[in-house]
Amino acid sequence: MAVVCQQLDDASAPAWDAFVHAHPQGTFFHLAAWRKVIARAFRHTPSYVFATQDGAVTGVLPMVRVRSALFGDTLISNPFCVYGGPLTASEEARAALFGYAAELQAQMRTSAVEFRFRDQPNEACESGWEGGPDIYVTFRKPIDGDPEKNMKAIPRKQRAMVRKGIQNGLASVVSHDADTLHRVYAESVRNLGTPVFSRQYFRILADTFRTQSDIVTIVDQEKPIASVMNFYFRDEVLPYYGGGALAARHRAANDFMYWEVMRRAAERGYRLFDFGRSKIGTGSYSFKKNWGFEPAPLHYRFKLSPGAAIPEHNPLNPKYRLFIAAWKRLPLPVANLLGPHIVRGIG
Repeated sequence: MAVVCQQLDDASAPAWDAFVHAHPQGTFFHLAAWRKVIARAFRHTPSYVFATQDGAVTGVLPMVRVRSALFGDTLISNPFCVYGGPLTASEEARAALFGYAAELQAQMRTSAVEFRFRDQPNEACESGWEGGPDIYVTFRKPIDGDPEKNMKAIPRKQRAMVRKGIQNGLASVVSHDADTLHRVYAESVRNLGTPVFSRQYFRILADTFRTQSDIVTIVDQEKPIASVMNFYFRDEVLPYYGGGALAARHRAANDFMYWEVMRRAAERGYRLFDFGRSKIGTGSYSFKKNWGFEPAPLHYRFKLSPGAAIPEHNPLNPKYRLFIAAWKRLPLPVANLLGPHIVRGIG
């Protein structure tokens, strides 16, 4: 039977997710629910397509058009997510989904298609595609059911910071309180010179993935000073959106927070800690290495229109240096007002 590509709808979502869960390279960011999350939160146009052969799903491609006057026009799999790209069970399905993406790019006249593979992709079907700059890595590591073993696996200096947070009397609270998370996160990213996501986006995530996520908040004498949204997929925990207020650094709250995420996840039976994506040379890269995690390169692929260049929407790009410096000085209410309008175009 020939491979057939069709758009995802509500009726086919269960079969899509069953395929993702069963595929060894499936990730949380391949799940069908992201289609509605991104459409609701950012008003972008999703093109989630899946391949079938003889009535069975043989591949999925979560793809969204991200169009912005500031940052261009790109088809991304998957935007606002660190992983994505075609997930297939056969070379025929892979060829069909790569071809579908190329045809959609030609129809929409976008400057690029971007596939965010976590694992090294098979080079077949990639004629006309090129690798992205080697600036992104991911950090993934097994965790044990015994909290003492996990504590001892943390390098000595970082372990001392975790113990400092414990000695400071910090406590962790688990909830789905997206508003508290956003207040802490917004301050954190403003201090880094980065536009913040909208509060509504965090609410949508907490609501959509209610059974597959939680929010761990660190309180110091009942005051929230650090918070992180965590996703759970198969046997993995992925701390995703997190940050700390200015007081968090002095109280070792960020260190204690990730320990609490790890401890609680291991207690519930999760056995892999995914620290997510970082850019080489950044503070988050160093922080994750200090936990004893080894970086693994991410394998992004691009198909460019004639004359187009690979998008470089990252803070290491020199052209953003003045913008970042200015953003750090914005009053927090102003940053929170302007940020969502900017970040929706980055993807």
